[in-house]
Amino acid sequence: MAAIAPPAVTAAASSRGEPIHMPSATLEPFWIRVLLIGIALTFLTLFLFVPLIAVFVEAFKKGWQAYLAAIVEPDALSAIKLTLITAAIAVPLNLVFGVAAAWTIAKFEFRGKNVLLTLIDLPFSVSPVISGLIYVLLFGAQGWFGPWLQAHDIKILFAVPGIVLATIFVTFPFVGRELIPLMQSQGSEEEEAALVLGASGWKTFRHVTLPNIKWGLLYGVILCNARAMGEFGAVSVVSGHIRGETNTIPLQVEILYNEYNFAAAFAMASLLALLALVTLALKSFIEWRLHDTTLQPVQEH
Repeated sequence: MAAIAPPAVTAAASSRGEPIHMPSATLEPFWIRVLLIGIALTFLTLFLFVPLIAVFVEAFKKGWQAYLAAIVEPDALSAIKLTLITAAIAVPLNLVFGVAAAWTIAKFEFRGKNVLLTLIDLPFSVSPVISGLIYVLLFGAQGWFGPWLQAHDIKILFAVPGIVLATIFVTFPFVGRELIPLMQSQGSEEEEAALVLGASGWKTFRHVTLPNIKWGLLYGVILCNARAMGEFGAVSVVSGHIRGETNTIPLQVEILYNEYNFAAAFAMASLLALLALVTLALKSFIEWRLHDTTLQPVQEH
């Protein structure tokens, strides 16, 4: 296997203006690399690009007027509005929880730390349908709190609160899981120095911690928002599928498709596809910024 020059050697060669020859990481023949790249591109084309293009083709199959008519239809507008409301409530709450959880885990040592990490990861391992059923068990008519809620005329299931709760549950790991490794890698020396110099806890967070984690925080928020707006399983269980009241965009797509209203179904689906593309673009930009921010201290040094 080809030897890789150590960083000190490459740095010295660069300072002398000598060309740096970067060896190949593998010794496979050229045709194997071409084959692997071809397989990857074929897979992406068949299972990602073609379905994505098909969504937009079907959405505009009957023209712009039919597309706009499907989007501005009252039930569609209600689904869009409910999706935005749900995301507008769930994402900020998960933002607060994620920052608090990441700060606690990265900056402190305490009993039960691994348990807290496991609980944060729980929505990743539990089916969204099971997540919805948990709320049915808690707030349903025959659930633990169902009789009390009915007695006080409080609606959780088949209403906006149930949809928001289910969405919060399935999306709350995204911000925390993005920040925990980032804050752990940065350590706590800068915060300790700020506290020694007399800064308050809030001022330390605002002027020291937040600038260091801002791109990772934004990255987690974008992923959380995309999942919140596209969640189907948990929301489907707790919503009751009431048209014009408790249908989000994914649920509206399912109803329209089951009614063989394919043009309207794909028009609504194109909104989610567009959201995915915007999320991907923002994700790539933030990854680039994170990479650039990580390399900046090394380059300055």
